[in-house]
Amino acid sequence: MLTFPRPRRRLLRLAAGASAVLAVLTGLGGCAAGGSLLDKPSLVIGVKPDQPGLGMKADGKYTGFDVDVATYVAAKLGKPVRFVDAPSARRETMLTQGQADLIFATYSITPQRKTKVSFAGPYYVAHQDTLVRSGESGVDNVRDLRGRKLCEVTGSNSWRRVKEERKIPVELVRSKSYKTCVDDLLAGRLDAVSTDDLILAGFSTGQTKIVNAPFSDERYGVGIRNGDPDGCEAVNKALTEMYQDGTARKLLQRWFAKSGLALNYTVPQFEGCG
Repeated sequence: MLTFPRPRRRLLRLAAGASAVLAVLTGLGGCAAGGSLLDKPSLVIGVKPDQPGLGMKADGKYTGFDVDVATYVAAKLGKPVRFVDAPSARRETMLTQGQADLIFATYSITPQRKTKVSFAGPYYVAHQDTLVRSGESGVDNVRDLRGRKLCEVTGSNSWRRVKEERKIPVELVRSKSYKTCVDDLLAGRLDAVSTDDLILAGFSTGQTKIVNAPFSDERYGVGIRNGDPDGCEAVNKALTEMYQDGTARKLLQRWFAKSGLALNYTVPQFEGCG
């Protein structure tokens, strides 16, 4: 049996005590980080503040399809909700740093994003299309964008579908939001804006038009922190009920019936809540 001098034994006891305290603190921290949104008294939900028809902020109030869907889900979960701005470039950060519990912000589910956060839903499947000035006659589909100036929004994948996936040689013009893209389009600083048709529908006016040549499926997911399968399943249950009770149809018609888009009223195929 090994023995140590008294000072050495005291140091060993102190080290063991410190390790025990550290283990307890680490365990508590892990519980806090891994807690479910179902345990929260209220929810913070990130939405877009500048996308007509989807998420708009005016006088401190948020309106739009995404906002209405988020409100419905929160009500089904029995949670009061506070909305916050969720710019495209900050959606993952807001979830991973605990600044938002859920994100409803035209958040397309992609393999790259799934390495950082989880997704419930999708709550709708949109399709990427192209917006041009109303007098433009040379763009009938995405391939006609060859050699033209296309908007690139920071944090969005839409431009990648054109330049990287379809190898169309466009000149990218960076922007912080799709509202800025449309402003630049109208000012002649770029030739086209290509992203989800629901986003484009909100910006379509007498000065712009949608080409109506969709070329991808964009699955709008509900962003959620990793490690909360119970929260994810609860959100999916609420979304299913939203379609079954007719609320989804009412909301889609309310916000997009005048757009001319072919709207889908059936429950999308959900992602798994692993």
